[in-house]
Amino acid sequence: MAKFPLPEWLDALMAKLNSDEKYAQAARNWEGDMIFQIEPGGSLQQPVSFYLDLWHGKCRKAFVIDGSQPVSAVFTLKAPYDNYVRLLKSELDPMQALLTRKIGVQGNMAVLMRSVPTVLDFVRCCREVTDGFA
Repeated sequence: MAKFPLPEWLDALMAKLNSDEKYAQAARNWEGDMIFQIEPGGSLQQPVSFYLDLWHGKCRKAFVIDGSQPVSAVFTLKAPYDNYVRLLKSELDPMQALLTRKIGVQGNMAVLMRSVPTVLDFVRCCREVTDGFA
């Protein structure tokens, strides 16, 4: 467990995704990497971006994007820090957040809509490794 969005949180998430059988089953057909852009707000003073390579129920790679090299992904999710916090506290429904653009999406939204169980279980894993907020 770690504080979101510290690098330790990302490490904990990768370990969780790679060890969670329920996630492995829900995401068994998922193929796509993602960038999470977290805009400043609340206690977060600087933007933070994460990269996750998610493939068939496993996380092959996860790192904080430091800007030293260009990174692209199939999906980019972008939102203010406070919206991510609300999502992780279960105050904001993941699919509702996407549909109302509280979390913006670049990429094929239809793929996400066809993958609701995968999205929901991914968010469950995120919640389960979060024990506070930076």
